[in-house]
Amino acid sequence: MKKLFGTDGLRGQANVYPISPDLVLKLGQAIGLFFKEKHPHPRILIGKDTRLSGYMLEQALASGICSVGVDAQFLGPLPTPGIAYLTRGLRASAGIVISASHNPYQDNGIKIFSANGYKLPDDAEERLETLLHHPGLGDSLPVDDAIGRAKRIDDAIGQYAVYLKEQFPKHLTLDGLRLVIDCANGASYKVAPKVFTELGAECFLLGVEPNGTNINDGCGALHPQRLAEKVKLYKADLGLAFDGDADRLVIVDEHGALVDGDEILAICGIQMMRQGKLRHGTVVSTVMSNMGLEIALGRVGAKVKRTKVGDRYVMEEMLKGDFNLGGEQSGHLIFRDSATTGDGILAALHVLEIVVGEQKSMSTLKGCMERLPQVLKNIRVSEKVPLDQLPALGKLIEKMENKLGNTGRILFRYSGTESLARIMVEGQNTDEIEAMAAELTHETSQAIAKYKGST
Repeated sequence: MKKLFGTDGLRGQANVYPISPDLVLKLGQAIGLFFKEKHPHPRILIGKDTRLSGYMLEQALASGICSVGVDAQFLGPLPTPGIAYLTRGLRASAGIVISASHNPYQDNGIKIFSANGYKLPDDAEERLETLLHHPGLGDSLPVDDAIGRAKRIDDAIGQYAVYLKEQFPKHLTLDGLRLVIDCANGASYKVAPKVFTELGAECFLLGVEPNGTNINDGCGALHPQRLAEKVKLYKADLGLAFDGDADRLVIVDEHGALVDGDEILAICGIQMMRQGKLRHGTVVSTVMSNMGLEIALGRVGAKVKRTKVGDRYVMEEMLKGDFNLGGEQSGHLIFRDSATTGDGILAALHVLEIVVGEQKSMSTLKGCMERLPQVLKNIRVSEKVPLDQLPALGKLIEKMENKLGNTGRILFRYSGTESLARIMVEGQNTDEIEAMAAELTHETSQAIAKYKGST
């Protein structure tokens, strides 16, 4: 069983175990040794977002990597998908991302891409943990000129920007389009404005002044309220919001209304289906996606295949079934014909291609999908007790599901990165599902407290 890696790598409070310099140095050694088993002369890229702790952690990682005779190359602040792209483009053995994505600046994390730009599978992470905890990890280290070298790659942003612009059709331009862009004071603060401006858009910028502590702070994909205000103020065509590492996107239409990942999947999936480009007529999404997505895609003969939550699981299903469009309600969107992971800027370019190509407003495009009412609750828990160990809660969920029938559903799960139980209730009657969610929230807290008291 993995003990450190969650659904999206290793994550926690910076400078506290396991995101502490001593552990991260050892992780660097384990990563170096792992890739030495696979490559004769491995070279590992290290990129990060704009968190204060990123400087500390990149040095610790590089020290561990170089100490086992492997070379490290620093990319500086760059979106997670940019690091995945450069890992492939520069023929590196692996790429490491130092980021806690949408979390506040106090947290940080580490996720790893293999040479092909895909996130490491579970068995590889388990192998890393075995190496990390091996008592002989730091024994017999190389000396003299066998120690690894570290250097900085100066034009990482430029290389990634060129790749992104090449994904936008050459016969189209963003000339005349007015955009408001919120980079969350995160990893996209340089590259996103560069890409959209150079494609011709008039851009108004938010969240492009990172100071190490303001990443995701009241801005970006998790907090689009200010973006919505600015879209209306500047009479913009739409607004784009990325999270701290820019692997997710949410959009605000010209009226200031939010367009989430499900709606973006519907817009792009319908267009791809009509153009004969949606492979196997299927969009991959998670159990959290709104049932309205299935209804919208069903009108054009497409369908949704669901996975457990986490963009890595969406990608695994896409690879398994040879699908080329997938994502999450949260805004992780994967266009597999162009990328190996979720990419917020790339997703925005796909949407803008439809806006410009079809000469339709964002609000008009958004109308292709009607959302079913959905209530989400997060409950702080002291222990992630399996649902089958909470019989009263299980019976309540079953009773409510029977009441909803085919017009709704209930999802209970634990967060893979935080000490939270997550409850989602979906149905046609808002009052009914809100009452159900409130009752389930209370019962969850009670059931876990009773379980803890009995053990």
